[in-house]
Formats: sequence, C-alpha cells, structure tokens
Amino acid sequence: MKTPGDKIDRQRRGFVGALAGVTAATLAPGVVLHTVAATSPRSEAVTSAVRWGMLIDTAKCANGCSACVSACDKENGLNLQVKPQGEDEAKWDRQRSVWIRKVKLQDELTGKVSNLPMLCQHCEYPPCVDVCPTGASFKRADGIVMVDRHTCIGCRYCMMACPYKARSFIHEVVEEKLTRVPRGKGCVESCNLCAHRLDHGDISTACADACAAQGHRAIVFGDLKDPNSPVAKALASLPSRQIRSDLDLNTGVRYSGI
Repeated sequence: MKTPGDKIDRQRRGFVGALAGVTAATLAPGVVLHTVAATSPRSEAVTSAVRWGMLIDTAKCANGCSACVSACDKENGLNLQVKPQGEDEAKWDRQRSVWIRKVKLQDELTGKVSNLPMLCQHCEYPPCVDVCPTGASFKRADGIVMVDRHTCIGCRYCMMACPYKARSFIHEVVEEKLTRVPRGKGCVESCNLCAHRLDHGDISTACADACAAQGHRAIVFGDLKDPNSPVAKALASLPSRQIRSDLDLNTGVRYSGI
C-alpha cells in the first residue's frame, strides 16, 4: 500500500535525478542555470593505441613568462609547499619540488638564445624505469612515465639516471596536498602529463592551458599517434627535435626552434 510519504519520496528522488542529469535549465526567459556535470574516472585500462606527448615551440615561448610553471604548481599542489622554519633560502630553492623549470639554451655557433620549459620527457625507453629497483618508476601503456609513491623507497637512482634532471625528491613532511596528487616525504616525483585529467576525459594539461591563456600557445598537447590531433599536425608542419637525441630515448616531448 502506497502512502503519501512514498509519493513525496519518489518526487524527491525524481527531482534530484533530474538535476543530476541536466547540464542547463531555463529558469525564465534569458536566464539559464548552468550546472557542472562531474566526469567519471576511466573504467578501462589505458592502451598503447594512444601515446600522449607535446610539442613546445621555443619561438613562441616568451622570455620571463612562467605561466606554465605556476599552472603546474597549482594543478599538482606544489604551490602548497612551505619552507621549513629556519631553512636557508638558497637550500630551499634547490630542494623544493619543481616539475617544470624554464631554461635558456644558447647556440654555440650563432649565439641564438632559446627559452624553453624543461620537464619529464616521457621517453619510450625511460632510463629512470630501467634503474628503479622496486618498479616504482614505470611507464604506462599510453606513454606516460610515472612514480608509484607506495613502492618508491627514495633511493633516487632514477634522479641520477634522468638526463633531463626532471625529477624532484620530497625532503620534508608534506603538510598539505591535493587528493588527486598524493605526495609524501621520501618519494621522488615528476611531471605526469596531468594524468588525473586524462583519466577523467580531459585532453589537456595545465601548462598548455596556461600558455594558451597568455596568448603564446607555445605548448601543443595531444595524441602523438593520431594524425588528426593538434600535436601530430604541429609536428608535421614544424621541424622539431628531441633534447639529447643521441640517447635514442624517443621522447614524447619535442621542441621546435632550437
């Protein structure tokens, strides 16, 4: 037997369900209520059908701009790092975690100076993975090189093996961190191409978005295996190179203009 309470409960569930499935509802002429639809994490394993990577056009990378660095820090909670009380400023600058750093390269022949962001190059044959004794450093099927904080023992062999100096060691207790990016003292970390975004269906990285917002558009991200992706088209139209191409690592990050 149905009671008035059952009817009210059904109506309530129906109302809540309607809100969950609606992305925009018209309240009155010209007035629209927008709701943000939460994206679900991937339900299937990553595959080698995709290889994520990026092209960085150094001709567009502005001198003095650090938008990509700031965006990376905020996206991954690195901006929450706090210098320990009494710590020497210079020592802290050397030890704080940095996933992207801006560097300058000078051509010895022409003297030309190029600005470029340096980050994990997401090698097809990553030296960091080869030397890791626990398997904490690993490469996903989609080409992203990552660190499993649960199995990292902090030996830092991977840091010594990386020819790009792209990894950081967490020296201090982490008081604040983001849920999507777990961090802890005694672990190594580096750029993961915003894997948490990709695993929720967002085909973008924080650094690329920030660069585009500044109007530079020096960073193009996407699937290297998809000929119709922005990064594949950019690579087809611009001459590019790997940093330390002599190592035959087949990096997922390429640079043009150097």
